[in-house]
Amino acid sequence: MTDTNLQRSIDSIDLQILQLAETRQHLVEQLTGGLEQGSIGRVAAAAAEIKKVVQSRPPCDALSRQAQTQLLQCLSGACLESVQAMRVAFLGPKYSYSHLAATKYFGEAVSLTPVGSIPAVFDAVARGDMVAGLVPIENSTDGRVVDTLGMFIRQDMEICGEVLLPIHHNLLAKTPREKITEVHSKPQALSQCRDWLASQLPQAKVVENSSTAAAAKLASEKSGVAAVASIEAGRAYNLDVIDQNIEDNPNNVTRFAVLGRERPSPTEDDKTALLFQVSHCPGALADAMTIFKQSGLNLTWIESFPAPETKNEYLFFIELSGHRDDPLVQTAIDDLTASAQRLDILGSYPRAVLA
Repeated sequence: MTDTNLQRSIDSIDLQILQLAETRQHLVEQLTGGLEQGSIGRVAAAAAEIKKVVQSRPPCDALSRQAQTQLLQCLSGACLESVQAMRVAFLGPKYSYSHLAATKYFGEAVSLTPVGSIPAVFDAVARGDMVAGLVPIENSTDGRVVDTLGMFIRQDMEICGEVLLPIHHNLLAKTPREKITEVHSKPQALSQCRDWLASQLPQAKVVENSSTAAAAKLASEKSGVAAVASIEAGRAYNLDVIDQNIEDNPNNVTRFAVLGRERPSPTEDDKTALLFQVSHCPGALADAMTIFKQSGLNLTWIESFPAPETKNEYLFFIELSGHRDDPLVQTAIDDLTASAQRLDILGSYPRAVLA
């Protein structure tokens, strides 16, 4: 087959895909009932269905499961956006890891709006300026994200979903490796590459920046400066990849929370996040943990956090398997409420899959 015939065949397939996408969009309109249902809930439900579809198919040599998931997520986002415009705030700027996580969850079709800080994401959603927001909550290397947990303590906000994003840092520059005198990035990224930088670029000064994307922009403008950032940031600023995957932990993953004002329905594979405080006395925390043991609920995450305006007292963030509407979860929450000084249900949401 000639190149011309091959291109015609590809064009024909593309038209068929677009026709099928249009048919799918009409079905989505019927399924969601127009604008009455919550946007984030639709995204969460769509993500759960995509996961089932991809996992139910036999392995494909042409497209990996990850590629299939990304393709369907992009199509799903475009269809949902056509039903109701969605504005989503994330910790900017563009090409930051928060931007990549937002794109992974919501797709390319939604209106992604960068803001300057984690509190700004919370505020944008609380004011109703944005339908949803996305913030980092923990990293497998550096642990909890203090600014995010602090905002959950101060502001009423619902977690509607989560995103697991593998974090692969890259050394990017327009300067040859041997002429690099400074390495810029945000503190967390530099921390996650500390050993690599010390051994591979001991002569370079390590400089903290506001974000990985801002560091990439600077590297594109200033000779001798390299950035630790994503491949996507490197492409955006036309930087050379000096070294790839320089993170000290090859299993480096950041978990992001999707914020909103909705409560996704159960999907049979959910998690529930709680914030609580118990009396500052011997055995109080152990008694609280016993409640979940007796209910047969698995705790997937626990963090302590200093209680504001107190001395040596703590709030606790926990995450457990199950949805808040599940009878066992409801009973455990009721039992904990009876003994806790404070208890906030931060949300129930589908469990994310690392892909």
